[in-house]
Amino acid sequence: MTTIAIVPQTGGAAQKNYRAVAGAVHSEGGTVGEALDALTSKLGEPEGTTLVIVQRGRPDPFFSLAQQQRLEELMARWRQARDGKTRLTQGEQAELDSLVEAELRAAKDRAAAMVNGLAS
Repeated sequence: MTTIAIVPQTGGAAQKNYRAVAGAVHSEGGTVGEALDALTSKLGEPEGTTLVIVQRGRPDPFFSLAQQQRLEELMARWRQARDGKTRLTQGEQAELDSLVEAELRAAKDRAAAMVNGLAS
């Protein structure tokens, strides 16, 4: 089964985009549908069932408010660095990578909890 998590992310000037993630593959779009379409074009035709989880960006037991805020802050810094053709510090990049991994694990755990809830 392919699991796709779609999470909101806030850019500069209150611009809201969405990021769709399936394993190591990810994409972005201005809407949930755009992010999903962009991701599925990268993934190709699914071989089995696909579960799509849309996270509304609220803290939960899987990914805290503090984690969300720090991820948002680091993503804003990453965008500034990208636009300025520079890079984050090694420490910031490591922290960003760790938070992205935590967010992906949270999406997986959220999906598992949802599936378990459907089975009961």
